[in-house]
Amino acid sequence: MKEEDVAFSLQWGDEGTVDVILGLQWGDEGKGKIVDIVAPKYKIVSRAQGGPNAGHTIKFKNFEIVLHTIPSGICHEGTKNVIGNGVVLDAAILVFKEMNQLISKGMVTFEQIKERLFISKKTHLILPSQVMLDIISEKMKGNDKIGSTLKGISPTYQDKYGRNGLRIKDILSPDFMMKYQALKTKHDHIAKSHGYVLEDQIFTNGETFANKEEQFFKAIEVIKQLNLIDSEIFLNQTKEPMLAEGAQGTMLDIDFGSWPFVTSSNTTAGGICTGLGIAPNKIKNIFGVFKAYCTRVGSGPFPTELFNETGEILQKKGNEFGSTTGRPRRCGWLDLPALRYAIMLSGVNYLAMTKADVMNNFEQVLVCTKYRLADGTEVEMCSPDDMENVEAIYTAFEGWASCTNDDNLQKYVDFIEQTTGIPIVMVGSGPKREEIILRDYNRK
Repeated sequence: MKEEDVAFSLQWGDEGTVDVILGLQWGDEGKGKIVDIVAPKYKIVSRAQGGPNAGHTIKFKNFEIVLHTIPSGICHEGTKNVIGNGVVLDAAILVFKEMNQLISKGMVTFEQIKERLFISKKTHLILPSQVMLDIISEKMKGNDKIGSTLKGISPTYQDKYGRNGLRIKDILSPDFMMKYQALKTKHDHIAKSHGYVLEDQIFTNGETFANKEEQFFKAIEVIKQLNLIDSEIFLNQTKEPMLAEGAQGTMLDIDFGSWPFVTSSNTTAGGICTGLGIAPNKIKNIFGVFKAYCTRVGSGPFPTELFNETGEILQKKGNEFGSTTGRPRRCGWLDLPALRYAIMLSGVNYLAMTKADVMNNFEQVLVCTKYRLADGTEVEMCSPDDMENVEAIYTAFEGWASCTNDDNLQKYVDFIEQTTGIPIVMVGSGPKREEIILRDYNRK
């Protein structure tokens, strides 16, 4: 299907409303591709939570790039891209990794970024010292580490909720350096209490603390040239159609995920409201994205994980390596109890299934339909707190040869629809933007 056919087939994008795209598994569901496909329908694309621990891969003009903080509509002319108050922002990653890659690959110019990118003044900054505290914390956990991306996400949110952090608004203050040094001193005291000195530490990429700080302050000067706004006012006063782009996945939500093996923000539809400052009644459609199978990075329960050759095939064919960390992803069969749970939390009313092509030519495909608890009870859903000790109960399906006109894939998709009660309106048939199968979009 041609790119323009995809855009014109969609019925979203009403004036004055917000449509949401969320991940329904443990992240890495392919949200970036879906956002990139539908972005031309919107005048505003926004990020509400998370930070550079996210990795949204988009393809544009035969180029591919992974965006960590910048919303996925940045390559579309006339689209405003808003980084909301709920995001935590690493200035150096934003400027020297994301912006520089976009510019060097000819995807956008710096002037176009200045026109299209808007950052909330309430967005919290990730300091070099917060990144180092994240690294120190994970070292101290030893074998009990949670699998952090080591991007400083958790320490930054801790400072935010402890009312100690620095926000984008602070870089405009004449007292910014004094505020920075005060917070850095606090972080150094924490590090020393655990036997570390911040400025003596080396970051995971081999960078010294002094180099990291230098890059941070250079990036701050670039950010000052961008549109720094009160985003909650900006977003509520606009009448233009808006798309909100979720980061990570529902099963990593700080409250409702498999705690403590979670991220540090709310990854559900509720996080969109608080992360952008918009009321729940502004949201019209909630679009959930999931893979035809499951993956997970880092530690934590994973009821359908495969420890055999099939899991290795999924990992290899699906290129299941973290777009942010490069770590191999654990792979397993599709987990419908977890999917139902995620749909319930956000009130999802449309689904997109990605990476169906990765499972081409499997003789048999399994789907977890229920869990068996320790007492033998079978349930269709449970809290992630109880996932560690459940047994997956599977239903088997015949595999499919390709994603085009294959009855076996159709049966697989129909079963998921019937089981969840939610229409699947897109099926990913490959990594490219145009490799998407559109199904009847207006079914309820």
